[in-house]
Amino acid sequence: MNFSKLPKEKRNQLILVVIVTLGTLGLLGFGLIKYQYENLTRLANRKANAESNLAQMQDAVKNSARIESDLVEAKQTLSQLESDIASSGDLYSWLISTIRTFKGPYKVEIPQYSQIGPTTDMTMLPGFPYKQASMTVAGKAHYHDLGRFLADFENRFPHIRILNLALDVDGNPQEVELLAFRMDIVTLVKPN
Repeated sequence: MNFSKLPKEKRNQLILVVIVTLGTLGLLGFGLIKYQYENLTRLANRKANAESNLAQMQDAVKNSARIESDLVEAKQTLSQLESDIASSGDLYSWLISTIRTFKGPYKVEIPQYSQIGPTTDMTMLPGFPYKQASMTVAGKAHYHDLGRFLADFENRFPHIRILNLALDVDGNPQEVELLAFRMDIVTLVKPN
């Protein structure tokens, strides 16, 4: 078709029709089709997330036997670790007998034991399932003996902490290296 032979009015109408058609196609492309592509992208992302969740659930189902055995093993480990934690019975005698039994090979004298404080919630970690109880003890020891005793005691009983350790020179002039000490012993208590 030869545009130069068309009358001017028809040519203008044809150009106007082409411009309106291209504008309408552009609006459809940017308005409706682009929105649909974005919607398809969102749906594809949701599908990918759902498939990954499904894969995780299927893995959990496949590994349920291993997870159950891990749970049994964790319970056994916890019961072993709890075997030397105080329970809600006679905390005073338990703590004294634990200290006396442990201090046997060390040259540490602990003649003074205060009354054990009330069992309270654990103050270091909120929502911790164990309670805590504390007792103040005092005694005498040489510097190195006391250091070894304290280090070995806290390593042997990870559920017992020594706090507020106060050291003072003993008043005995014959024993220059003898220290008088006072400390708080805080222990975890198993819930019933």
